[in-house]
Amino acid sequence: MRCPIGKNNGSALVAWLRGLDTAALERILAARPDAASPPEPRSVGELADRLQRPASVASALPRLTLPCLQAAEALAALGNASQEELAGLLDATGGARAHGLAAALGELADRALVWPGGDGRLRMAAPLGGAWRAPLGLDAPLARLLAGANSDDLARMLAKAGIKPDGNRKERRLAALIDHHSDPARVAALAAKAPEATRELLARRARTVPEHLGAIMFGGPPAASAPGEQWAVERGLLIRDRYHYGPTRMPAEVALALRGADWQAPFTPLPPAVPTAPATATDVEREAAAASMAFAADATSVLAVCAAAPPVRLKAGGIGARELARIGRAAQCGELPLRLVLEAASVAGLLAVEGDRVVATASYDTWAGREPAERLAVLLRAWWSLPLTPGRSRDEDGKARPALAGAPPCGGCVQARHGLLTAASRLPAGEGAAKPADLGALLRWLRPLADELPQDAEPFATLIREAELLGALALGALSPIGAALLGAAPLGDDAEAEALVDACHRLLPAASTSARFGSDLTAVVAGTPSAHLHALLDSAADRESAGAASVWRFGPGSVRRALDAGLTPDALTADLAAVAVEPLPQPLSYLIHDTARSHGRVRVAAAACVIHGQEPALLAELAAHRKLAPLGLRHLAPTVLISRTPPDKTLAALRAAGYAPVAETPDGTVRIERPPHPRAARPAPPPRRPGRPRTGARTPTKDEPADLRALAARLRAAPQDGAEPAPDDGRPYAGDTEEIIARNARHLTFTDVRQLAHAVDHGQAVTIEYVATSGNTTVRTLSRLALDAPYLNAWCHLREDERVFTLSRIHGVMPG
Repeated sequence: MRCPIGKNNGSALVAWLRGLDTAALERILAARPDAASPPEPRSVGELADRLQRPASVASALPRLTLPCLQAAEALAALGNASQEELAGLLDATGGARAHGLAAALGELADRALVWPGGDGRLRMAAPLGGAWRAPLGLDAPLARLLAGANSDDLARMLAKAGIKPDGNRKERRLAALIDHHSDPARVAALAAKAPEATRELLARRARTVPEHLGAIMFGGPPAASAPGEQWAVERGLLIRDRYHYGPTRMPAEVALALRGADWQAPFTPLPPAVPTAPATATDVEREAAAASMAFAADATSVLAVCAAAPPVRLKAGGIGARELARIGRAAQCGELPLRLVLEAASVAGLLAVEGDRVVATASYDTWAGREPAERLAVLLRAWWSLPLTPGRSRDEDGKARPALAGAPPCGGCVQARHGLLTAASRLPAGEGAAKPADLGALLRWLRPLADELPQDAEPFATLIREAELLGALALGALSPIGAALLGAAPLGDDAEAEALVDACHRLLPAASTSARFGSDLTAVVAGTPSAHLHALLDSAADRESAGAASVWRFGPGSVRRALDAGLTPDALTADLAAVAVEPLPQPLSYLIHDTARSHGRVRVAAAACVIHGQEPALLAELAAHRKLAPLGLRHLAPTVLISRTPPDKTLAALRAAGYAPVAETPDGTVRIERPPHPRAARPAPPPRRPGRPRTGARTPTKDEPADLRALAARLRAAPQDGAEPAPDDGRPYAGDTEEIIARNARHLTFTDVRQLAHAVDHGQAVTIEYVATSGNTTVRTLSRLALDAPYLNAWCHLREDERVFTLSRIHGVMPG
């Protein structure tokens, strides 16, 4: 039955990769981009080592379909089985199910997760086999469960079961027991002789998940035996721990035999049917255009509000409900589009955290001056790569969740987004989902590991609503914007980015540069206003609504706001007339000039400090003193001066000029001055010593896409060395950094040495597996690396501080 997935699968993978052509290698590199990340692998053996890394395998799992995961789980339960054995377990020996299994195995092979071995059996990447603690609800095989048993224990089991081994050695006895318990007919015959309580226990245990997956409390009382359990333990149908801790365990061979020959593992090769309704291309484009136009207007308003009054962050991080409500009221925007705009703008670099606020960046000013289609394209590309679902407003406990809270990256969220548009693209032309929520079932089949939100009453309801708001989905069908996003998988591709901008231009009209002013003191703009028109109307009026048309209303307060910004009444009237479709109505002109007449009658002056005394002549002398002119002294009253200079500098200047002023506290009493005693908050960090730059060929940067076809060709032409090239095999190191790290980090493979040296030389982030002095193993993400053998100085993202790591304690390296 289940054979353990051997550690020699690495060499089997190397042999299989060497037999592939360039096109097949290119498909693997495209499906597993982390394996081709800098520094590029220099041989097929090094490529195989990267493909077998647990982190690499884990990153490939969220992109697998349901039949791929089902086939992989069944193979993990069987071990290195043949395709015929796997097809028999999945009931996929013919027809559409057989074609579905072949397609699933082909998809797994294109990701180098499952491949055919030279012996006709299927091989699996070792980390993939460990993805399931109990594949198909099966426990470990007999060979593993009885590894610690002695020969006498095996002899007693064989005698009770009536099995005669070929010899008396432990290996012979174990082989005889495994051979007997792997035969369903003989196991069924043995179980038929059991007492009724034992038969019921065995039937129940064969179809339930193993109980041992819970924690075992060492030193606690031995596990109690269930009725009829002892009979099964004596015959090896159940295995008990030799120290009697924890529940008994049923070997995988016994469980499969007791389930019967008619039991089949779950396998769903065909996607679920989605009820559809007619949705012509014209209707889809019209609906998508309306949605994208409304979202573009919301985005412009939300970011304008954030630029004018940056939202305050919570102490725990993120923008809380109160600030979200303020921004939503000011921008006339709902919560879901508001969260969507904030998260996308943050990823696009339009907003950034600065202290306790989220402020607009210089990129925002450039973005605001573009056409609406170009502005929308920037946010769409940011949403497409967001490592979270922006619309998630509640946590698992139902509590409100702040926006921009800095949640950990979620690969399942990205795959859910990609899977949703893929699901929509699979619908027939001219058809859309009758209910957009029906796409959730198809998405579950395409991306079973995609993350669903606990707040959703229907599968992926929030994600589907996000896609509709952006115009990527309309009438349950894929819009031109969604098709452009789906084709823009590598977001760094300029051609695909241009295709997305073209799709946005196709749906969104050009920005409006004129407004229609009414006698009711309103201004109406059809479509999306230009950045200049939006800023002008926002400065002098209050926005009441947005969407296909935006409405602003003028009032004394809004006009006074424009005058406070430095505009004169004539200049404001001229600016509004320049964008008006018709002459300005008289009520608006009267409002502007009436407000201007009362504007500025009361003034407020800013003062850094106030100087007062009882002698007007002395204060007049101070105001006229030439050496005190830099203080910016000005009379407010005969005995009061104001200064533009802070109090401490004003005191120092007055004393330097020969006067003897004293400082006052806010309550008017004389301030007692004592000399300060400054102390350092913490010792300064030691100086950093940068590593020597690596010599050799140019290496692509992290953001630069690799030429996968050229890399695949180089790998085929590279010397065919082993899967694990040793650093002491006589080949020269690529640089001094590699040699120093290899000499000190004895636990690292040659590939890991190259990865760490590349990160040191090129200033890139890296993730390491580190064993502390306490013996605990931790995973740390490091940046700003500096090599100081035998130590590595780096910034630790976990501790948010500089840390020193011993090279000999680093046991693994992964890309950051």
